[in-house]
Amino acid sequence: MTRKEVTKMGDTAGAELSIEFCGEWFEAKDEGVFSIGREGDLEIDENPYLHRKFLELARYDGIWWMTNVGTMISATIADSSGGMQAWLAPGARIPMVFSHTNVVFTAGPTTYELSVHVKTPAFRQQAREQDSVGDTTIGPVVFTDSQKALIVALAEPMLRRDGTGLSSIPSSTQAAARLGWPMTKFNRKLDNVCDKLDRVGVAGLRGGGGRLATNRRARLVEHAVSSHLVTAADLPLLDSQRDPED
Repeated sequence: MTRKEVTKMGDTAGAELSIEFCGEWFEAKDEGVFSIGREGDLEIDENPYLHRKFLELARYDGIWWMTNVGTMISATIADSSGGMQAWLAPGARIPMVFSHTNVVFTAGPTTYELSVHVKTPAFRQQAREQDSVGDTTIGPVVFTDSQKALIVALAEPMLRRDGTGLSSIPSSTQAAARLGWPMTKFNRKLDNVCDKLDRVGVAGLRGGGGRLATNRRARLVEHAVSSHLVTAADLPLLDSQRDPED
Protein backbone atom coordinates (compact mmCIF):
# COMPACT_ATOMS: atom_id res chain seq x y z
CA MET A 1 0.00 0.00 0.00
CA THR A 2 1.33 3.39 -0.95
CA ARG A 3 0.54 6.94 0.08
CA LYS A 4 0.94 10.29 -1.64
CA GLU A 5 1.38 13.58 0.19
CA VAL A 6 0.21 12.21 3.52
CA THR A 7 -1.01 14.98 5.82
CA LYS A 8 -1.01 14.58 9.58
CA MET A 9 -4.26 15.25 11.40
CA GLY A 10 -2.99 18.47 12.94
CA ASP A 11 -2.25 19.85 9.48
CA THR A 12 -5.89 19.38 8.38
CA ALA A 13 -7.41 21.28 11.32
CA GLY A 14 -8.15 24.30 9.11
CA ALA A 15 -9.14 22.34 6.01
CA GLU A 16 -12.71 22.70 4.78
CA LEU A 17 -12.72 19.06 3.69
CA SER A 18 -10.41 16.28 4.87
CA ILE A 19 -10.32 12.52 4.30
CA GLU A 20 -9.20 9.89 6.81
CA PHE A 21 -8.04 6.41 5.83
CA CYS A 22 -6.13 3.95 8.03
CA GLY A 23 -5.41 6.68 10.56
CA GLU A 24 -3.85 9.01 7.96
CA TRP A 25 -5.40 12.34 6.98
CA PHE A 26 -5.53 14.07 3.59
CA GLU A 27 -6.68 17.57 2.72
CA ALA A 28 -8.74 18.46 -0.35
CA LYS A 29 -8.06 21.88 -1.89
CA ASP A 30 -10.99 24.16 -2.66
CA GLU A 31 -9.80 24.93 -6.17
CA GLY A 32 -8.85 21.41 -7.27
CA VAL A 33 -10.11 17.85 -7.62
CA PHE A 34 -9.11 15.29 -4.99
CA SER A 35 -8.87 11.80 -6.49
CA ILE A 36 -9.08 8.42 -4.76
CA GLY A 37 -8.12 5.05 -6.21
CA ARG A 38 -5.13 2.96 -7.15
CA GLU A 39 -3.52 6.23 -8.19
CA GLY A 40 -4.25 9.82 -7.20
CA ASP A 41 -4.12 12.05 -4.16
CA LEU A 42 -5.17 9.13 -1.96
CA GLU A 43 -3.60 5.93 -3.27
CA ILE A 44 -5.73 3.35 -1.52
CA ASP A 45 -4.07 0.10 -2.54
CA GLU A 46 -2.33 -1.66 -5.42
CA ASN A 47 -5.36 -3.94 -5.70
CA PRO A 48 -5.80 -4.68 -9.45
CA TYR A 49 -9.58 -4.84 -8.97
CA LEU A 50 -9.60 -1.19 -7.89
CA HIS A 51 -9.87 1.55 -10.54
CA ARG A 52 -6.86 3.81 -10.99
CA LYS A 53 -9.28 6.70 -10.51
CA PHE A 54 -12.37 5.65 -8.57
CA LEU A 55 -13.77 8.57 -6.55
CA GLU A 56 -13.29 12.31 -6.93
CA LEU A 57 -14.08 15.13 -4.51
CA ALA A 58 -14.52 18.67 -5.82
CA ARG A 59 -16.28 21.85 -4.77
CA TYR A 60 -18.92 23.45 -6.99
CA ASP A 61 -20.99 26.53 -6.05
CA GLY A 62 -19.94 26.21 -2.42
CA ILE A 63 -20.87 22.52 -2.04
CA TRP A 64 -18.49 19.56 -1.97
CA TRP A 65 -19.46 16.67 -4.26
CA MET A 66 -18.22 13.09 -4.46
CA THR A 67 -18.33 11.54 -7.94
CA ASN A 68 -17.83 7.90 -8.87
CA VAL A 69 -15.64 8.14 -11.96
CA GLY A 70 -15.12 4.37 -12.16
CA THR A 71 -16.95 1.99 -14.45
CA MET A 72 -17.44 -1.19 -12.40
CA ILE A 73 -17.40 -0.52 -8.64
CA SER A 74 -20.07 1.17 -6.55
CA ALA A 75 -19.66 2.71 -3.09
CA THR A 76 -21.94 2.85 -0.08
CA ILE A 77 -22.18 6.38 1.36
CA ALA A 78 -23.61 6.95 4.86
CA ASP A 79 -23.66 9.60 7.52
CA SER A 80 -21.98 8.76 10.83
CA SER A 81 -25.28 7.77 12.48
CA GLY A 82 -26.24 5.37 9.68
CA GLY A 83 -29.56 7.19 9.29
CA MET A 84 -28.83 8.29 5.71
CA GLN A 85 -27.40 5.87 3.18
CA ALA A 86 -26.91 6.03 -0.57
CA TRP A 87 -25.44 3.72 -3.18
CA LEU A 88 -23.05 5.64 -5.44
CA ALA A 89 -23.03 3.82 -8.77
CA PRO A 90 -20.51 4.49 -11.58
CA GLY A 91 -21.14 7.91 -13.08
CA ALA A 92 -23.20 9.15 -10.13
CA ARG A 93 -22.36 11.93 -7.70
CA ILE A 94 -23.58 12.96 -4.27
CA PRO A 95 -23.15 16.12 -2.15
CA MET A 96 -21.08 15.88 1.03
CA VAL A 97 -23.59 17.67 3.26
CA PHE A 98 -22.79 16.07 6.62
CA SER A 99 -19.88 16.82 8.92
CA HIS A 100 -18.83 13.14 8.88
CA THR A 101 -19.57 10.76 6.01
CA ASN A 102 -18.44 7.13 5.83
CA VAL A 103 -17.56 5.61 2.45
CA VAL A 104 -17.40 1.82 2.05
CA PHE A 105 -16.61 -0.08 -1.16
CA THR A 106 -15.37 -3.48 -2.27
CA ALA A 107 -12.82 -4.27 -4.96
CA GLY A 108 -12.26 -7.96 -5.56
CA PRO A 109 -11.84 -9.74 -2.20
CA THR A 110 -11.13 -6.57 -0.22
CA THR A 111 -13.49 -4.08 1.40
CA TYR A 112 -12.30 -0.54 2.16
CA GLU A 113 -13.67 2.14 4.45
CA LEU A 114 -12.69 5.80 4.58
CA SER A 115 -14.32 8.88 6.11
CA VAL A 116 -14.90 12.37 4.72
CA HIS A 117 -15.04 15.32 7.13
CA VAL A 118 -16.52 18.71 6.23
CA LYS A 119 -15.75 21.63 8.51
CA THR A 120 -18.91 23.64 7.73
CA PRO A 121 -21.53 21.09 6.61
CA ALA A 122 -24.79 22.07 4.95
CA PHE A 123 -26.74 19.89 7.40
CA ARG A 124 -26.20 19.36 11.09
CA GLN A 125 -27.53 16.28 12.84
CA GLN A 126 -29.04 16.26 16.29
CA ALA A 127 -29.54 12.86 17.87
CA ARG A 128 -32.63 12.20 19.94
CA GLU A 129 -32.62 10.14 23.10
CA GLN A 130 -35.15 7.72 21.67
CA ASP A 131 -33.09 7.04 18.53
CA SER A 132 -31.69 3.52 18.46
CA VAL A 133 -28.75 2.03 16.63
CA GLY A 134 -28.09 -1.56 15.64
CA ASP A 135 -31.55 -3.00 16.34
CA THR A 136 -32.83 -6.05 14.48
CA THR A 137 -35.28 -3.90 12.52
CA ILE A 138 -34.67 -1.49 9.70
CA GLY A 139 -37.91 0.04 8.56
CA PRO A 140 -40.40 -2.79 8.05
CA VAL A 141 -37.69 -5.48 7.98
CA VAL A 142 -37.39 -7.77 10.99
CA PHE A 143 -34.52 -10.24 11.24
CA THR A 144 -34.37 -13.36 13.39
CA ASP A 145 -31.31 -13.78 15.59
CA SER A 146 -29.94 -16.45 13.27
CA GLN A 147 -30.37 -14.20 10.22
CA LYS A 148 -28.61 -11.40 12.04
CA ALA A 149 -25.85 -13.80 13.10
CA LEU A 150 -25.25 -14.57 9.41
CA ILE A 151 -24.76 -10.86 8.70
CA VAL A 152 -22.39 -10.59 11.66
CA ALA A 153 -20.35 -13.57 10.43
CA LEU A 154 -19.83 -11.89 7.06
CA ALA A 155 -19.13 -8.48 8.62
CA GLU A 156 -16.92 -9.76 11.45
CA PRO A 157 -13.59 -8.49 10.03
CA MET A 158 -15.04 -4.98 9.63
CA LEU A 159 -16.73 -5.04 13.03
CA ARG A 160 -13.50 -6.05 14.77
CA ARG A 161 -11.48 -3.41 12.95
CA ASP A 162 -10.92 -0.20 14.89
CA GLY A 163 -11.55 2.76 12.58
CA THR A 164 -11.21 3.05 8.83
CA GLY A 165 -9.07 0.71 6.76
CA LEU A 166 -9.34 -2.46 4.74
CA SER A 167 -10.49 -6.01 5.40
CA SER A 168 -11.52 -9.17 3.58
CA ILE A 169 -15.09 -10.44 3.56
CA PRO A 170 -15.26 -14.15 4.45
CA SER A 171 -16.41 -16.57 1.81
CA SER A 172 -19.75 -18.30 2.33
CA THR A 173 -17.88 -21.45 3.30
CA GLN A 174 -15.80 -19.58 5.90
CA ALA A 175 -18.82 -17.78 7.36
CA ALA A 176 -20.82 -21.02 7.56
CA ALA A 177 -17.94 -22.71 9.36
CA ARG A 178 -17.66 -19.76 11.76
CA LEU A 179 -21.30 -20.31 12.70
CA GLY A 180 -21.04 -24.10 12.70
CA TRP A 181 -23.77 -24.34 10.07
CA PRO A 182 -24.06 -26.61 7.03
CA MET A 183 -23.89 -24.76 3.73
CA THR A 184 -27.54 -25.53 2.97
CA LYS A 185 -28.63 -23.62 6.08
CA PHE A 186 -26.25 -20.74 5.43
CA ASN A 187 -27.30 -20.31 1.80
CA ARG A 188 -31.00 -20.48 2.65
CA LYS A 189 -30.68 -17.81 5.32
CA LEU A 190 -28.49 -15.64 3.07
CA ASP A 191 -31.20 -15.82 0.41
CA ASN A 192 -33.84 -14.81 2.98
CA VAL A 193 -31.79 -11.85 4.28
CA CYS A 194 -31.07 -10.53 0.79
CA ASP A 195 -34.70 -10.98 -0.26
CA LYS A 196 -35.93 -8.98 2.74
CA LEU A 197 -33.56 -6.09 2.10
CA ASP A 198 -34.17 -6.13 -1.65
CA ARG A 199 -37.92 -5.81 -1.06
CA VAL A 200 -37.42 -2.56 0.90
CA GLY A 201 -35.22 -1.05 -1.79
CA VAL A 202 -31.64 -1.84 -0.75
CA ALA A 203 -29.78 -1.70 -4.06
CA GLY A 204 -27.12 -4.10 -5.27
CA LEU A 205 -28.51 -7.38 -3.93
CA ARG A 206 -30.11 -8.41 -7.21
CA GLY A 207 -28.46 -9.02 -10.55
CA GLY A 208 -30.06 -8.90 -13.97
CA GLY A 209 -33.42 -10.60 -14.45
CA GLY A 210 -34.12 -10.63 -10.71
CA ARG A 211 -31.27 -13.03 -9.96
CA LEU A 212 -29.29 -12.64 -6.78
CA ALA A 213 -26.14 -10.62 -7.43
CA THR A 214 -22.84 -12.48 -7.48
CA ASN A 215 -21.29 -9.89 -5.16
CA ARG A 216 -24.24 -9.78 -2.79
CA ARG A 217 -22.12 -10.71 0.25
CA ALA A 218 -20.01 -7.59 -0.21
CA ARG A 219 -23.05 -5.38 -0.77
CA LEU A 220 -24.80 -6.89 2.25
CA VAL A 221 -21.80 -6.16 4.47
CA GLU A 222 -21.45 -2.61 3.16
CA HIS A 223 -25.11 -1.88 3.84
CA ALA A 224 -25.23 -3.58 7.24
CA VAL A 225 -22.14 -1.86 8.62
CA SER A 226 -22.91 1.56 7.15
CA SER A 227 -26.51 1.57 8.42
CA HIS A 228 -25.47 0.17 11.84
CA LEU A 229 -27.77 -2.78 11.23
CA VAL A 230 -25.01 -4.77 12.94
CA THR A 231 -22.35 -3.45 15.31
CA ALA A 232 -19.51 -4.88 17.39
CA ALA A 233 -22.05 -5.38 20.19
CA ASP A 234 -23.63 -8.13 18.06
CA LEU A 235 -20.49 -10.28 17.86
CA PRO A 236 -21.69 -12.64 20.66
CA LEU A 237 -24.36 -13.86 18.22
CA LEU A 238 -21.61 -15.80 16.46
CA ASP A 239 -21.42 -18.20 19.41
CA SER A 240 -25.03 -18.12 20.54
CA GLN A 241 -26.28 -19.18 17.10
CA ARG A 242 -24.08 -22.25 16.75
CA ASP A 243 -27.00 -24.41 17.90
CA PRO A 244 -29.17 -26.48 15.54
CA GLU A 245 -31.71 -24.63 13.39
CA ASP A 246 -34.39 -22.69 15.19
